[in-house]
Amino acid sequence: MPSPIRTLAEFRAVSPGSIVVVGGWVEDVRNLGSLAFVLVRLRDATVQVTTKKKADEALFRRVTDLPRESVVRFAGTVIENPEARHGREMIPSTVEVLASAATPLPLGVVDKVGADFDTRLDNRSIDLRKPVVRAIFLVRSALLAGLRDALARHGFVEVQTPKLAGAGAEGGATLFETEYFGRRAFLSQSPQLYKQMLMATGFDRVYEVAPAFRAEPSDTVRHLTEFVSFDGEVAWIDNQEDFLRILETLLADGFEFVRNQARDALNILDVDLRIPRLPLPRVTYVEALDILREHGKRVRDGHDLDTEAEKVLGRAMAEKGHEIFFITEYPTAIKPFYVMAKQDNPEYSWSFDLEYGGDEMASGGQREHRIAALIENLKARRLDPADFEFYLSPFRYGMPPHGGWGLGIDRLVQKVVNLPNIREAVLFPRDRSRLVP
Repeated sequence: MPSPIRTLAEFRAVSPGSIVVVGGWVEDVRNLGSLAFVLVRLRDATVQVTTKKKADEALFRRVTDLPRESVVRFAGTVIENPEARHGREMIPSTVEVLASAATPLPLGVVDKVGADFDTRLDNRSIDLRKPVVRAIFLVRSALLAGLRDALARHGFVEVQTPKLAGAGAEGGATLFETEYFGRRAFLSQSPQLYKQMLMATGFDRVYEVAPAFRAEPSDTVRHLTEFVSFDGEVAWIDNQEDFLRILETLLADGFEFVRNQARDALNILDVDLRIPRLPLPRVTYVEALDILREHGKRVRDGHDLDTEAEKVLGRAMAEKGHEIFFITEYPTAIKPFYVMAKQDNPEYSWSFDLEYGGDEMASGGQREHRIAALIENLKARRLDPADFEFYLSPFRYGMPPHGGWGLGIDRLVQKVVNLPNIREAVLFPRDRSRLVP
């Protein structure tokens, strides 16, 4: 038996009168008494299979008894029919049920009646059969492919760092602790420390796309316990601008790649993805506080911007035509130990957040590459330098100036596709209440 047709392009390519095999899921069965139509869902579309009772009554009964969402394989002849979907249909000679679906279904695939979000996630394999849900992940795949394509053109090397570590990149209470052969270990919050260590090796530009974990008790539409982080690090920089220009270019190139390669998915999602104009605006932390005050939101100097402040600032910048922008030069006190303070004003740091539509997408900055300053930063935050010796060691033997970013892929996809909940952008999301499927 020949391989079954699995795409619309393959179905359209065969000549009328050809005998072919079509494999897919039974989306719907319509029994009109003497005539029956079966809609078979392929990878990217549905095709019509039509059988007449008088032509083969036994086959007709088998077809009309098919449970929806069963996996089937039809063999038959393709004929032209202007009234059929795609202008052609199949007249079957045989049908093979490869896997019969149980009834009733826990949720419908094409039904007008919706299902609550938990039911959808509990039955994710069925939920993902919906074209609009599948389109999200086609966009996600294209975005990652576009970013990787742009990174290669900028001379980056893809790396993989450990996800079990002896110390956290940021410390604090957001670490998942586990037992590791009699020792304490932690799930990685970030590849931050390892990608910095690589800057001492001669790998001047590295990136990683990998899971990270935060034990934050957050139940919001923009936080996850397990998320995918896109991290980059660049050595031999003169200042923060050297990699901000790279990051904004990667973002614009990635968006353009999605527009070109995932056009059908964007259309299904009714998304008009706009390519940001470069360079993106740079708004200093102090300037951001002024803008917030002008719009009735007060944040004390030295405090981080909360969610409401980000939303207010995002709306203010959008009014000026800037949906995506950088906030730079945050207070040193609210940034991790590895961020470099400004030499002319140590109260503020060479750091940034990338904001998109009122939400933080990425953060980063220029790193402190001087060993003495790093040790002092650790002590100032009541962290024991001895616990970070594995990280500090490369700095003792020559570390060039460097900096980089960490960007949440899930949150970026959520924003690109205009999803109400970040869990929609993840195949099998993990949060405080969900550990399966």
